[in-house]
Amino acid sequence: MGAGIAIIGCGSAVPEAVLTNDHLAQMVDTSDEWIVTRTGMRNRHIASPTESLSQLSAIAAKSAIAMAGISPTEIDLIILATSTPDDMFGSACKIQGLIGATNAVAFDLTAACSGFLFALITASQFIRTGVHKNILIIGADVLSRWVDWTDRTSCILFGDGAGAAVCQRVDDDRLLSFGMYSNGIQNDSLNLNYGGDRKLLTEDITAQYGTFNPITMNGKEVYRFAVAKVPEAISKAMFQANLTADDIDWLLLHQANQRIMDAVAKRLKIPQSKILSNIEEYGNTSAASIPLALDAAVRDGRVKPGDIIAASGFGAGLTWGSAIFKWG
Repeated sequence: MGAGIAIIGCGSAVPEAVLTNDHLAQMVDTSDEWIVTRTGMRNRHIASPTESLSQLSAIAAKSAIAMAGISPTEIDLIILATSTPDDMFGSACKIQGLIGATNAVAFDLTAACSGFLFALITASQFIRTGVHKNILIIGADVLSRWVDWTDRTSCILFGDGAGAAVCQRVDDDRLLSFGMYSNGIQNDSLNLNYGGDRKLLTEDITAQYGTFNPITMNGKEVYRFAVAKVPEAISKAMFQANLTADDIDWLLLHQANQRIMDAVAKRLKIPQSKILSNIEEYGNTSAASIPLALDAAVRDGRVKPGDIIAASGFGAGLTWGSAIFKWG
């Protein structure tokens, strides 16, 4: 019995509607030039009222399973990394039903923009201990539901999408190293908080009921945090894997801001040509951003079997993490 993990398939899905920088300039005081120079973003895909996170995730999952060359019934476990489920009780089981993975157990994992990476690391533990053979991990978010479209500092950033990968137990472990980190002291730097109203139940008991407030973010703090912590996390992972920057074929970062990705690459002394970036078309899709970028690079032939990828997710929590793996 093998004790290692390999990613053998990937897939992605995005809504059809595209919100451009010019559209945003009609909504808030901004411009295409201002957004591009500060973020690298030009477009973001926005889910319509009839499109759900579960539907997007199912499309991405089916694509990943097809690439892996297995059937949905061979999936043992589904881990959905999301902060925006269709159902507050979780959406992983809905996806299980949509794709026909009748033999899989399914659950949601919430770690914001670090979610897909944390799902990969979680899957590796189930595989390395021999509990499961085939695990489907999904990173998906529909943050447009929770954006304040009058706040020009945040509404320009976020798009919707889903990405998936199939992890399989193998003899030759392709996950070379990883690390996960949290700092709750900086929790208020990026939030999507519950905002309830008071409801008097009896004379001496008051409850809350309501919904969630729009996303709030301290952009400068998040930028400083990412530029400092992400290179450190990847450097630790490279040390654990006995690798140097020259050994890395691709740098796969959460697509939060092109300037962050460029700064991380510079600190690691990794050429910018090795950055996998699709932020121009999709913006920040939270947990979906890493698998979206991976799927595009695999399907267009940039990422080839055996390539070594240094990946890092970072975001609300604050959470961050890194993983170094061989593709295929």
